[in-house]
Amino acid sequence: MRLLVIDTALGACTAAVFEDDRALAVRFEPMTKGHQERIGGLVRDVMAEAGGGFDSLDRIGVTVGPGSFTGLRVGLAFAQGLGAALDRPVVGLSTLDALAASLANHDGPIAALIDARRGQVYARLFADGGPLFPDEALSVEEAARRIADIGPGVALVGNGAAVVTQAFPDLTFTHMDDRVAPSPEALARLAAAADPATHPPRPLYLRAPDATPPSRLPGQPRQPAS
Repeated sequence: MRLLVIDTALGACTAAVFEDDRALAVRFEPMTKGHQERIGGLVRDVMAEAGGGFDSLDRIGVTVGPGSFTGLRVGLAFAQGLGAALDRPVVGLSTLDALAASLANHDGPIAALIDARRGQVYARLFADGGPLFPDEALSVEEAARRIADIGPGVALVGNGAAVVTQAFPDLTFTHMDDRVAPSPEALARLAAAADPATHPPRPLYLRAPDATPPSRLPGQPRQPAS
């Protein structure tokens, strides 16, 4: 299977082409903003390097969140548009699942953590090869409690790991990987294994956006104070 993976949900812009677990072309650029300007060029570059053209793709995988509201929609829109143009399936990938899958050499429990700000992290905990909870927005205190409940041997991954360990310096863990985004290899493994019927490319929002719509339209008079 030849597939293209796209990730713009967190602190990097990723585009990569894989075929049967073999990387044909990879672009990974850490960035906090500017995903919209870069993703098209990165996809163009990896497709040119991989050869075969866009018609050679069998599937497209894209991260759906949790993550940046603006960033994840950039990747989703690009992947869905490309999938529609090529008539290829597009599968949605949880960024927390992909972060956990990035620790391919860790056999013990894993806590995938993304800094959600406002005293929260997006979190998912894994043990015995599977998730213990769904993707959730948790307070830092609740995330630390759940990690402690698993016991020793937990590996922390994601930029939320430092948020939790700084708040709870006595928390026990075996390894911390504060990577800004999932590895391309992890994205490719999940995309190849995902069932398009159960992994649609729909955004995964765990809380409402921080921005709020304006209370009045442009030119509309202010409402008098009550």
